[in-house]
Amino acid sequence: MVNFGKKLMADQVEEWKGYYINYKLMKKMLKQYVQQTQLGGKDREQVLKEFSRILDEQIERIVLFLLQQQGHLANRIEELGEQRAALLEQHDISQVFQLREAYREVGRDLIKLLRFVDMNATGIRKILKKFDKRFGYRFTDYYVTTRANHPYSQLQQVFKQVGIVAVVGALSRNLAYLQDHEGSVLSIYDHPSVTLKDPIIDQVNHAVQKLTHATSFLQFLGQHALIIQEDVQSGSEDLVDDQSYHFMSLLLNLVNTFLYMVNTYIIVPTADDYSVSLGAAATVCGVIIGSMAVAQVFSSVYFSAWSNKSYFRPLVFSSIMLFSGNLLYALAYDLNSLTVLLIGRLLCGLGSARAVNRRYISDCVPLKIRLQASAGFVSASALGMACGPALAGLLQTRFKIYSLTFDQSTLPGWVMCIAWVVYLLWLWISFKEPGHFAKSSDTAQPAESGHQVNANLEEGLAQPLLTGSEEGQDQNAENNDDNEEESKNSHGPATSMSSAYKLLTPSVKVQLLIYFMLKYAMEILLSESSVVTTYYFNWSTSAVAIFLAILGCTVLPVNAIVGSYITNLFEDRQILVASEIMVLIGIIMSFRYTLHYSVPQYVLSALITFVFAEVLEGVNLSLLSRVMSSRLARGTYNGGLLSTEAGTLARVVADATITAAGYLSPDLLLNITLLPPLVICIASLVATFCTYNTLY
Repeated sequence: MVNFGKKLMADQVEEWKGYYINYKLMKKMLKQYVQQTQLGGKDREQVLKEFSRILDEQIERIVLFLLQQQGHLANRIEELGEQRAALLEQHDISQVFQLREAYREVGRDLIKLLRFVDMNATGIRKILKKFDKRFGYRFTDYYVTTRANHPYSQLQQVFKQVGIVAVVGALSRNLAYLQDHEGSVLSIYDHPSVTLKDPIIDQVNHAVQKLTHATSFLQFLGQHALIIQEDVQSGSEDLVDDQSYHFMSLLLNLVNTFLYMVNTYIIVPTADDYSVSLGAAATVCGVIIGSMAVAQVFSSVYFSAWSNKSYFRPLVFSSIMLFSGNLLYALAYDLNSLTVLLIGRLLCGLGSARAVNRRYISDCVPLKIRLQASAGFVSASALGMACGPALAGLLQTRFKIYSLTFDQSTLPGWVMCIAWVVYLLWLWISFKEPGHFAKSSDTAQPAESGHQVNANLEEGLAQPLLTGSEEGQDQNAENNDDNEEESKNSHGPATSMSSAYKLLTPSVKVQLLIYFMLKYAMEILLSESSVVTTYYFNWSTSAVAIFLAILGCTVLPVNAIVGSYITNLFEDRQILVASEIMVLIGIIMSFRYTLHYSVPQYVLSALITFVFAEVLEGVNLSLLSRVMSSRLARGTYNGGLLSTEAGTLARVVADATITAAGYLSPDLLLNITLLPPLVICIASLVATFCTYNTLY
């Protein structure tokens, strides 16, 4: 791999050479400062101020040139607009093609300008990390805090790119008018859902969306799925083409996700009654619910590894395990065996193929629809979470067939048995095994020269300015930035859980802690809901099921509001902190402070906790996908697996807490189980503030 300094020199636009970041000078100054501090010639505070001034001057030159070029593009569009108006008045259709090509030429120059921004943004990011590494000082924190948050910030010009987006809008609007020049008044502003079919606009839009981290509802949901895009070092084509893509196989993966979430939550309203009918305490429901999560801790690893070789066989195995587990769960009542019931739930957990579902979307869905597929994954999970308790509420009946009992406790098992048999037959008939399984940088085919710059641009612009998917690579590469090549091992996927852990930066660890906390709080709320509402309010199983279904139904509307509106008004890190605070408020409100515990208090606190935990999860995984190393985007021990393990472990600990607290007085159950999430939530807030300035 060619080092960045040489790549910057090679990829510069000749006439713009004087306006790029002087990366060589910055590295030279950095070495001089290191030597001077070692010899005692300068103290660190002096170095900090001088280097900040030099970097300010570099960024100012870049930004002023950027604004100048945006102005030139705007003037060209304005001139072409006058030609377009005259042309349409004369109805000279023969000149439309030439005018369209002139607009496209502006688009090509705009792509060059976006490439300019990308190269300079990468240089700024790298030089900041170099400073931190050489001096062992959080210069990035200081610089971002003082520059990016300033009302006259020039750094924000590189972050936000409002001017370039306006140029893109003008270009798209005028091309749309030319495309439909026969009298239609179609406008891209009146019809935002209408996509302008123009290759140049497609390339520009794709690049700008990545550069600005635009967060539409689909993008927000896609990031919620934590399907991390692999960082490509050089221009490469998408390995999945339209011919190899199989929609039915994708649909089967989404249905697997939906059924698994239904399977997880369908027993929650009745698990306490089931445990009592088998002679155990009601709070043993924590073990019953949590045993599935215990098995999932292990199944996530082997399913992730299995997906390197096949997708069909893991899904078949998953279906068989889930059928067997639900069968044992249903038979446990007539066998009068709590052991059989727990074994059934363990088998269900061993059938968790969510790692396969994520991996299939990442590897086997074309890039242009991968975002929609990722959003579908999250939507299927949310729908299953709502349908599980709702379905349990409909199964309030009791009858016998021969010696088999069918009631509210066993029917969830029987229903899911039938569902998994039907799914297995559908899978066997319709699933198509892809021709490839794991993408690797070693096997990536080079792009045609005509598309190489655009591919490099689009992939490079996916990275934020100061933190991004290069984190793990930079840790190994920055020491040898002057070398022609770097070790291939420094860019390979993690080969074990310990090597994956070594790639975790403080920012990533904090985000995983937050994910652990929110999953812990949600599991406590959901798993003990039946016990708490029965003890304090005498709710029936149907009432509990309706309550849990309503909570589940809030997921998609809340994500729609956050993804479509809130993320356009605030930074992700601001939403993160606000959501953590609201989750903390919800937990505090849930405590029982007086002898009388009211329904309004419980319902309101549960809604606040659950809704803001959902908001927090989406933003948390969005930030996690940005700050996580690209080496965790592929292989068995990937970022999706780490987040799954963190969330699953949280559920296991939460369910164990409920069962352990059940040995005390039922009156103390609520407050005791709320103490751990309260402490963890406070700890995660403190950790968030400590890493706040790295969350870009």
